Amino acid sequence: MKNVLFFALITITLSACVSAKRFKEMEERERICADELAKYKQSSNDFEAKAKDLETKYDISSKDVSQLKQDTSKIGSTYRLLKRDYDVLKTQHKSLETSFEKLKNLSAKETAALQADLESKNRELQKKEDALLKLDQELKEKQKLLVEREKRVNELEEAIRKKDAVVQLLKAKVANALRGFENQGLTVVQKNGKIYVSLEAKLLFKSGSTFVEPEGKKALIELGKVLENEKDLEIVVEGHTDTDKLTSSVSPKNNWELSVLRATSVVDILLANSKMSPAQVMAAGRGEFLPVDATDKAKNRRIEVIISPNLNELFEIISD
Repeated sequence: MKNVLFFALITITLSACVSAKRFKEMEERERICADELAKYKQSSNDFEAKAKDLETKYDISSKDVSQLKQDTSKIGSTYRLLKRDYDVLKTQHKSLETSFEKLKNLSAKETAALQADLESKNRELQKKEDALLKLDQELKEKQKLLVEREKRVNELEEAIRKKDAVVQLLKAKVANALRGFENQGLTVVQKNGKIYVSLEAKLLFKSGSTFVEPEGKKALIELGKVLENEKDLEIVVEGHTDTDKLTSSVSPKNNWELSVLRATSVVDILLANSKMSPAQVMAAGRGEFLPVDATDKAKNRRIEVIISPNLNELFEIISD
C-alpha cells in the first residue's frame, strides 16, 4: 500500500512539472509571436502606404499628361492665330511700302504721316514676331515634357501589367497545386492585386487545437512547394476564429491567442517543408474580428494565406 501511494505521488509531481514547463514554453512562444506580429504589422502598414502612394502618383501623372495635352492644344491654336496675324501684317507692310514709294512726291506733311504709320506697323509686326517666337519655344518645351510624361506613364502601365500577369500566373499555379482540396474548405481567389488562399479550420485543426491535422498538412506542403521559388513575394498567414469564447484556463486562453498560435503552426509547416525564406513570411492573428459569413461560423474559423507581389519596380519608376 505504501509503495502504491509513493508511486502515485511521484506521478502527480512529474505531471505538474511537465504542465508547468509546457505552459512556460507556450508563454515564450506567444511572446515571440507577439513581437514578430508587431514587426510584420509595421511592415504590412508600410507596404500598404507605399501601394497607396503608388496609386496616388499614378493618378497625378495621368492628370498631368491630360493637362499637358490640353495646354499643347491651346498653345498650338494660339500659335496658328498669331501666324495668321503675322502674315496679314506682313502683307500690309508690303502694301504700305509700295504706297510710300508712290507717295514720295506728295507734300512733306503727308509723307511724315505715312512714315509714322509705317514705323508703327513695323513695331507692331516686331511684337507679333517676338510673341510668335516665344510661343513656338513654349510649344516645343510642352511637347518635350508631354513626351517624357507619356513615356513614364507607359512604363508604369507596363510594369503594372507585368505585375498583374505575374500574380495571375502564380494564382493559377497555386490553384492547380491545391485542386485536390477544393471540396475540403479550401479556396483560392485574386483581389486587390493579391492572392488569398483560404483554408477552413476543419481542414487544418480540431476544435480548440493548434496542431495541424495530416490532411491539412498535405495542403500546406503543396502550397509551400509552389511558393518556395518565388523570392519577390510577401506572405502573411492570418488566423481567424468564430465568436465562441474559449473556456480553458491554459493556453490558448482566448480567440486572439488561438488565432495567432494557429497561424504560427501553419508558418512552421510551410518553412519546414520548403525552401521559403522566413524573411518573406509573417504570422498574424485576427481573432474573431474579421468574419466572412455572419450566419456560418465554420467559414469564419479559417487560415488565410495572403500573397502580395513585390512593388519595387513600380516605386523606382515613380521616384525617377
